[in-house]
Amino acid sequence: MTASLFFSGVVNFLLGGLLGAMGGLFGIGGGLIAIPVLGYLYGMDQQLAQGTSLVMIVPNVVIAFWRYKQRNKIEWSTAAMMCAPAVVATYFSARLATAIDARSLHFCFAVFMAVLALYYLWTLLRRAPAVVRPVVLGRRWIPFVGLSAGASAGFFSVGGAIVAVPLLTAFFGMTQTAAQGLGLAMVTPGTLVALWTYAHAGHVDWAVGIPMALGGVLSISWGVALAHHLPERRLRILFCGALLLLSVWMMVGG
Repeated sequence: MTASLFFSGVVNFLLGGLLGAMGGLFGIGGGLIAIPVLGYLYGMDQQLAQGTSLVMIVPNVVIAFWRYKQRNKIEWSTAAMMCAPAVVATYFSARLATAIDARSLHFCFAVFMAVLALYYLWTLLRRAPAVVRPVVLGRRWIPFVGLSAGASAGFFSVGGAIVAVPLLTAFFGMTQTAAQGLGLAMVTPGTLVALWTYAHAGHVDWAVGIPMALGGVLSISWGVALAHHLPERRLRILFCGALLLLSVWMMVGG
């Protein structure tokens, strides 16, 4: 029994390492890929897969925020305007996700993956955007970014920063760096709230999630380093294509 548990822990650790390296290599993907992997390899339903993936996502988000804060300035007043509604939206959307039919959530997640893949393909294939971005909306609309990102983070357990960053750059004239910092500041408490909500509903497998989290934390920097030595743009295009195929597979075969 002990040997079996040890072997399972090693397998989960290695899987987390692989997913963490993928997240570092592609910039997105660690938690996003973990959810369908947990569903197909471990037979988890959608809620359990999303809750378990959060165990791996939380430390990666915290570490990313800590490293960003060391090197960049964060506008804390703006972050607070986003964070409060994001946490509230994360909690209620996570409650909804743990209560609805697992197959319906599975299909919604597949559609979400397809939309993300198409968006990233578009950003990679379009011409370089202008350096100076116009301000379309005023600061009073910032809390709605938090609401949108928090809803995504709670319902799908991933995607908070992915939703927030393009909104901040497109409508509030922020640079990519400033938007990423605010996105990390916002999703850090939100992911903790999402994990607590899924765990409280019984949708977390800690025996799988903790070894995966340890493997992911140790390997994500390797993926980042590898990304600087490979044709990153081509890799991301291929990755987006894989996400599209995986999302179609989930819709058809889920």
